Amino acid sequence: MRLKTSLLIGACVGAIATSASAQQEVVVRIGMAAPMTGPQAHYGKDSERGAQLAIDDLNAKGVTIGGKKVRWQLMPEDDAADPRQATAVAQKYVDMKINGVIGHLNSGATLPASKVYNDAGIPMVTPSATNPKITQQGFKYVFRTIGNDGSIGSGIAKYVHDTLKFKNVAIIDDRTAYGQGVADEFEKALKAAGGNVVARQYTNDKATEFSAILTSIRARKPDLIFYGGMDSQGAPLYRQIRKLGINSPLAGGDGLCTAEMVKVSTIGPDRNIYCGEAGIQLSQLKGGADFQKRFNDRFKADILLYAPYVYDAVMVMADAMVRAGSAEPDKYVDALAKADYQGITARIRFDAKGDLQNAAITLQTFEKGGRAPVGVIQ
Repeated sequence: MRLKTSLLIGACVGAIATSASAQQEVVVRIGMAAPMTGPQAHYGKDSERGAQLAIDDLNAKGVTIGGKKVRWQLMPEDDAADPRQATAVAQKYVDMKINGVIGHLNSGATLPASKVYNDAGIPMVTPSATNPKITQQGFKYVFRTIGNDGSIGSGIAKYVHDTLKFKNVAIIDDRTAYGQGVADEFEKALKAAGGNVVARQYTNDKATEFSAILTSIRARKPDLIFYGGMDSQGAPLYRQIRKLGINSPLAGGDGLCTAEMVKVSTIGPDRNIYCGEAGIQLSQLKGGADFQKRFNDRFKADILLYAPYVYDAVMVMADAMVRAGSAEPDKYVDALAKADYQGITARIRFDAKGDLQNAAITLQTFEKGGRAPVGVIQ
């Protein structure tokens, strides 16, 4: 009887200890919104992997907030790069009382979603949406860990005009907030430098046929064609440029700094595609090679583009929660605004609008079946 009593007491004590331990654990849910379906799904998967790696690292470190151990959970959602679906995703996150959101990936999705988050008082950090309007809305809860279209577009324009000595340029954009935004900034900077826009054409982010646009442009004999959009259109656009016998190089923003553009670059001469990527190339960053290896080992895949920025966005948000001693959005948002965090991609500090301070832009070209940096603007 005495033995049974001892066992019963021991079991009760163990249950109480387990219950107390569970009560001390805090579950923090981080949303991650990006296109998981459609022509830009590859960007979404890359972003999700970057976020998951950050969540894995946080759980492995046993991070505590306010003296309580935290179990981090990633809650990915598909916005299909569609503004209406992005708004629905944002409202879903609000309804589930998410602790914070990483995203959205596209500017067109981020702009309407950002208002939903700000109105609900939920911090949002975009690691990839570059339209300047996102942080010009005066929203307290909106942040960005990447350079904007102003720095990307103007950086490419300056290089095209001053270094490549191209004066006459044709511009095409996909009419999205990102594509049109970076094209507008490029055009503004090119004209300011003394260049000429010989044609301005438009398509959409679902198109794959550009022969009519390119035939019209070919008659203008541009020194270069600038495309504002993503590689899902940029790759077939370049194939058709070569097929039509147009010798003008192609340039674009970070949407063209991808493995898909590396593949199509081999059908033309070296240094016939240029792109401007927000940030510094991963291989040039301290800790970049280690991050690349850990990513490859974890997912058996290469980094496409935004994964390191997504990783940093999760980490800077988590760091703000730790410093604030709370994962409640209204309690850590001020700590997030005052961030000073050394990430993989940059030292992350925000200005008064929520933009990354001292954002770098890497100008790249494509040669020998790969990408090669040609300059960094900071």
